[in-house]
Amino acid sequence: MTRYFLGVDVGSSKTHAVVADEAGQVLGFGEGGAGNHEGVGYGGLSAALKMAVGQALEAAGLTGAQIAGAGFGVAGYDWPSERAATLEAIGTLGLSAPVEAVNDALLGVLAQAGWGVGVVSGTGCNCWGWDEARGRAGQVTGHGEHMGEGAGSGELVAMALKKVAHEWTRRGQATALTPAFVRHTGARDLPDLLEGVGDGRYELSAAAAPLVFQAAAAGDPVALNLVRWAGAELGELAKAVIRQLEFETLSFDVVQIGSMFDGSPLLSEVMRETIHELAPGARLVRLTAPPVVGAVVLGMEAAGLKPEAEVRARLARTIAEARQRAALVGP
Repeated sequence: MTRYFLGVDVGSSKTHAVVADEAGQVLGFGEGGAGNHEGVGYGGLSAALKMAVGQALEAAGLTGAQIAGAGFGVAGYDWPSERAATLEAIGTLGLSAPVEAVNDALLGVLAQAGWGVGVVSGTGCNCWGWDEARGRAGQVTGHGEHMGEGAGSGELVAMALKKVAHEWTRRGQATALTPAFVRHTGARDLPDLLEGVGDGRYELSAAAAPLVFQAAAAGDPVALNLVRWAGAELGELAKAVIRQLEFETLSFDVVQIGSMFDGSPLLSEVMRETIHELAPGARLVRLTAPPVVGAVVLGMEAAGLKPEAEVRARLARTIAEARQRAALVGP
């Protein structure tokens, strides 16, 4: 009898759910809203799960009772004290299958090889890792710049705004970021931009990060240094986890997850150089499959399966078709 598995990737802006069979064929895809409890609370997490999982099950023509194992990668699930509340939110789905939940940074590791280091850089950033036996995990705090962990797109834009402000105060050099940010916000000029950001009339969010990469690609020295800063910072996050797991002399994957890694090859070049100062055997691997593939793998493992590479590959191949079907059906 065919067994079916559920995987869910809970993010700070959206939630993806996938239902697949044990061979890795994706049968259903669903999408919900933000589920990071730090932003929407555990009630918001439950709501995002119900929407995404409900859509995926409906698309697959299955019910929750037919799921044999479920895996969840949850943004904001950083500490053991959060496990009970996270599992309680998952419990509102009414699944009877074995369930496992991890921080979403580990989904890339699961989708790739099952162990190593995963570095997430999207709106924010995070880094986790597992040793080969899965006996030990390493992590950073996941609390971003507040804890000295930068280099998500939000932090990149914040650093860029400082450089623009320094141009106006004559603390720093002129930069192509200044006219780019003025145009992006609709400000009249640089003083209006700075005053408007200060009083809340204008917003420079993580969505402005591509402007930094565009300026760097055009050769702007300030933007280039910002990209180098981001690459070094992400490398330092990986090095922290590498030290915790004692990977310095090993060959292993550092899986890059998130939209920031699409921004510029320079980011990865500096990140690689930074990591190789400590661990020359580290291989930077860009995750090309959606992270939710790792959540399905986690669900299979929760049920006692050990999915091979071909199962991961089939999951990655067939999820695109499921997403297309979901898009055609619509909300």
